[in-house]
Amino acid sequence: MEWFSMDMWYALAAIVVIDLVLAGDNAVVIGMAARNLPKEQQRKAIIWGTAGAVIIRAAATLAVVWLLKIPGLLAIGGVFLIWIAYKLLVSEKDHNVQAGASLAAAIRTIVIADAVMGIDNVLAVAGAAHGSFWLVVIGLLISVPIMVWGSTLVVRVMEKYPSAIYVGAGVLALTAGKMMVDEPFIKDWLGDSGLLKWAIVAVIVVLVLAAGRWTSKRKAAAAAKSAEVKAYDNKQRMSV
Repeated sequence: MEWFSMDMWYALAAIVVIDLVLAGDNAVVIGMAARNLPKEQQRKAIIWGTAGAVIIRAAATLAVVWLLKIPGLLAIGGVFLIWIAYKLLVSEKDHNVQAGASLAAAIRTIVIADAVMGIDNVLAVAGAAHGSFWLVVIGLLISVPIMVWGSTLVVRVMEKYPSAIYVGAGVLALTAGKMMVDEPFIKDWLGDSGLLKWAIVAVIVVLVLAAGRWTSKRKAAAAAKSAEVKAYDNKQRMSV
């Protein structure tokens, strides 16, 4: 990938959006893990915990960049990323993280939680970087301040503008589609038709967003109906 080319700027923009959507949730976990510590220790826990998490994430991301060069894994990674994009739209956030009772416990919780929750971020950034280690490094440098300082801002934006989630999911689906059509054996099968490749990517993005919206609406309708049933049952008990 050439520096300052359109592909490079697209990849960097995709990494920034991915970090904003996925790293913000990890930031909430970091804050919750340190919430029971004294004020003077909270900052230390966040800084050292984040440093440990970033080291693990850097190693994991660079490993994934290398692994995605193995035939077939680019397509598999794309399919997995499609699932992540879909789950982003339909899953309820669970931030029930046990707070550390000591500085060491909080740091350990932050590192472990980020390692578990950061799998989607690692795969997405590695896929968007298209084998460029420097773009991976830039993506990590962007995600660090987001994890440390941007948690509440990102969460508030997502809560105030729920449609922002669709932008993030769309970028993930777009990255997944590009990963799949760039898989060598799929690329050879598609030939030199750039229009066909982008058509397939567009279909993937539309299907992911449509499926996510449909499932979200169904879950919302089911939740509303369940609330109505509970309210009716409570009313019946009170009238007896």
